Amino acid sequence: MHTRTRGPVLRHATGTVACLAAAAALALPASAPATGATAATGGTDGGSTIHYSSGKPRDARLTIPKVGIRRLPVLAYRGRTDDGPGTRIQDRGLAASPYGPRGGIGPGGIGNYQVTAHRTVHGGVFRHTPSLRRGDVAYVDAGRWRYVYRVVATRWVSFRSAASLRAQRAPVPGHPGRKATIGYLTISTCATPEDHAAGRYWADRFGNPTHRIDKIAILVKRVANPYR
Repeated sequence: MHTRTRGPVLRHATGTVACLAAAAALALPASAPATGATAATGGTDGGSTIHYSSGKPRDARLTIPKVGIRRLPVLAYRGRTDDGPGTRIQDRGLAASPYGPRGGIGPGGIGNYQVTAHRTVHGGVFRHTPSLRRGDVAYVDAGRWRYVYRVVATRWVSFRSAASLRAQRAPVPGHPGRKATIGYLTISTCATPEDHAAGRYWADRFGNPTHRIDKIAILVKRVANPYR
């Protein structure tokens, strides 16, 4: 079931399983600033100006204090979420970030910065990300900048539904075809424990189970990278 809130809502695309958390309203500016520009936003960072990157793909480091993730390497690769190349990165105990026509953008850009990692195998670095709640913070360090994202919603994604995957990979998560006007971060990991508990043991050739659990965050601030 879905609890509706004011504003646009991220929806579960398949209807095969209920969302763990109701999707939250997203604060979407009326128009998109130029790439690499600044944008005045209301409600995401106290009305302050957010400085976006060009969106160029690059390696980064991810920190999520709430779940004990500290400076996790995130490797950029050309592809789409949880494909063969991305799985090989995750199998090394790292996080992977796809870019290109079927992927996302780089850290700090306008659009969907997608980061995936394993939950139950190869170190399980995303073992606790499904417990993230609205308001929890993630930091992405890239070059001289640290990009601060705040969790606003939860989505379930079905690997057996092309429509669900399109929604996951869309510039505005959950809304294929909509033009992004702010920066998003999709933190994605498998729902293997939940699927197995429900008797769903299907997996694709890369080991992806039926469902994934995504946490959607929005960019609220850019500050100096404290590790630069």
